[in-house]
Amino acid sequence: MADTSGNADTTGSTATGETGKALSVPRKSSWKYIGPGIVVAATGVGAGDLVATLIAGSNFGYTLLWAAVIGCLVKISLAEAAGRWHLSTGRTLFDGWASLGRWTSWFFVVYVVIWGFVYGAAAMSSSGLPLQALFPDVMDLEWWAVLTGLVGLAFVWFNKYAVFEKVMTVLVGVMFVVTVYLAIRVTPNLGDAFAGLLPVLPDEKDSILNTLGLIGGVGGTITLAAYGYWVNAKGWTNTGWMKVMRLDNRVAYITTGIFVISMLFVGAELLHSSNVAIASGDKGLIQLGDILEDEYGTATAKFFLIGFFATSFTSLIGVWHGVSLMFADFVERYRKDRAGRATGEGKTPAGKATSGEGTTSGEEVASGARERSWPFRAYLLWLTFPPIVLLFQGEPFRLIILYGVLGAAFLPFLALTLVWLLNSSRTPAEWRNGMLSNSMLTIAGLIFVVLCVKQIWDQPWSEFF
Repeated sequence: MADTSGNADTTGSTATGETGKALSVPRKSSWKYIGPGIVVAATGVGAGDLVATLIAGSNFGYTLLWAAVIGCLVKISLAEAAGRWHLSTGRTLFDGWASLGRWTSWFFVVYVVIWGFVYGAAAMSSSGLPLQALFPDVMDLEWWAVLTGLVGLAFVWFNKYAVFEKVMTVLVGVMFVVTVYLAIRVTPNLGDAFAGLLPVLPDEKDSILNTLGLIGGVGGTITLAAYGYWVNAKGWTNTGWMKVMRLDNRVAYITTGIFVISMLFVGAELLHSSNVAIASGDKGLIQLGDILEDEYGTATAKFFLIGFFATSFTSLIGVWHGVSLMFADFVERYRKDRAGRATGEGKTPAGKATSGEGTTSGEEVASGARERSWPFRAYLLWLTFPPIVLLFQGEPFRLIILYGVLGAAFLPFLALTLVWLLNSSRTPAEWRNGMLSNSMLTIAGLIFVVLCVKQIWDQPWSEFF
């Protein structure tokens, strides 16, 4: 297939056999193709993830380093499964979900509407915080937040995947340099760090749940589902790209692991050893900036705030692009299903969703058509403008509870539906799950189910009603 996404080296990824059917030509895994993995790593690691890891290091030193590593392995399996579905079937993940029943559509719609409304405000606020700290006398936090949201909107609206990926790569480079510099600056105790790779639980109440929370919190939620869409947007649409995708995915979570482990080092050395506590949430990073200024000077603190901004803003534009792409695919699927029910057409006998003259949904994403569609841009506007109200008026209590519940339910939904799809006839036999994939996805599903139940249990339901 020709490279319609603006990325090089995609032409020639298919060949034509004697029957005229397109055949996948395997490509060697090569670093020159890496891209979607960088995007998913940048989007998945937000300020909240860094704070959670920082607090884990502050509370437990290096004890939970092994949990952070396992968290990366769990997310590798989830993202690989999502990418494998897209490449092996030619269908998007939403096509797969829709084949499991209408309940998946209802869950997705309710999730993205409520989640997007609350997340939009959180992402803008997180991106505005370091800018306000860097330029304290320019304007209030709320206006910095609005500015970052509008910049993100304009950037994603007017640029296609190729430019988006390049900008994300630059920002990831900033994140990488800053976090690794801080980890080296605090002079980690490597002996204790290696000891932290042994699976030991902290000796305190709820240590199992805290450990599972760290494992589950490493590297993204809905961005794991968006990975397959970015794989297609890159121009990878068939099994010839499978090896490349797997290398790309490993790079994503090795990068994520470096971010997370670096911040755990900072928490263990700078906070744990001094018995300093910081607040949860993004404001904890502002506190860390003040601590760094006291310990290492203004230059280091400013450098950290630049990295904090890169971390937050990559999550903002990553969600603005990836989840809007998923929403556009959902709307297109819904539209075609309605048209198909009206005409008795719309699907091939095998149930593969097609567009136009035999074009698969994955190829449609690769063409850039989804990024130019009105549903893509409508969801971009939903992520940007309604949440601005929350920035100035505070977050509605009931909506925050629903946001927490739906967010907790998404990863179990993703893990368990991937197990279902990749063990069924919906997936070509050679690309179905093996024992390792099934084990990892099942473990991921069980971890996320436990965390989901805890999240639901901890909500103040008596106040909700």
